[in-house]
Amino acid sequence: VELVESGGGLVQPGESLRLSCAYSGRIFSSSTMAWHRQAPGKQRELVASLRSFGRTNYAESVKGRFTISRDTANNVIYLEMGSLKPEDTAVYYCAVHFSDTNEYWGQGTQVTVSS
Repeated sequence: VELVESGGGLVQPGESLRLSCAYSGRIFSSSTMAWHRQAPGKQRELVASLRSFGRTNYAESVKGRFTISRDTANNVIYLEMGSLKPEDTAVYYCAVHFSDTNEYWGQGTQVTVSS
């Protein structure tokens, strides 16, 4: 299993950004995939998850602003981020969670929101 994130960068408050996570290996359409983030000096937190049957879950802080989606034909997970705020600044990680003890992570991509 391999996950590679891309799309991070520096944006101004209020702008949008789309992160991509290209994955390979034995990851099925029913596998739970997620985006997490870690800001400096803070613990890593779940941002959004996508489970079987298209069920999604979002952190309260990003509801209504972020959207997770999946392109199963091209093995890509996206995180559409809108109305970005300085507090969204973090390293964003893509992950696949097979179980509590069996998960894989990408290397992360930096998102900085600053004027």
